[in-house]
Amino acid sequence: MQRERKPGPSVPETGAVPQSDAVDEIQHAWLRELPGVPVESIGVITRVWRTAKILGDERRRTLTRLGIDSATLDLLSTLRRAGPPYAMTPARLKDLCLVTAGAISQRVGRAEAAGAVRAVRSPGGRTLRVELTDAGHALIEGSVERLLRYEDDLIGHLSPAERDRLTELLRKLLDGLLERGHGDSPIGPPED
Repeated sequence: MQRERKPGPSVPETGAVPQSDAVDEIQHAWLRELPGVPVESIGVITRVWRTAKILGDERRRTLTRLGIDSATLDLLSTLRRAGPPYAMTPARLKDLCLVTAGAISQRVGRAEAAGAVRAVRSPGGRTLRVELTDAGHALIEGSVERLLRYEDDLIGHLSPAERDRLTELLRKLLDGLLERGHGDSPIGPPED
């Protein structure tokens, strides 16, 4: 059931009248309650946060149906995207998966126990290389194909031009956040 939408707080560049939603209501309420405090970020950050929550929940449910967890998906996807021979050092996997060495060790251990990867070790037991097995190859290809088809459907209400524009804006947002210290949360200077 879709509720009637009211015009939002501003007119976009296209000249079309935007529609109001619950996020606009939050923004307007804070504008009313704390005049002078900048509230424009609510329109972006709250929508990104809510979108991320919905998409994250959808991905978790989809991966559960596919029988693969997100850590294994990330590991196997990284190996598969590398191309033949579908093998990497643990250090390279760690860097590409954006996790710690310990997390990569755990991921490799679980995937190896499941038969999805093979760890090539030195005589001393140190993992030198992680290789995608035939079973891992089949698992990741089937999982990624089904996942990407489903996620393409999730954004199917956006036109190709809208997807391109959104991609560029999100890239610009992410790049700006990374340039400012990715993950740091500067609230401002401490008060004396």
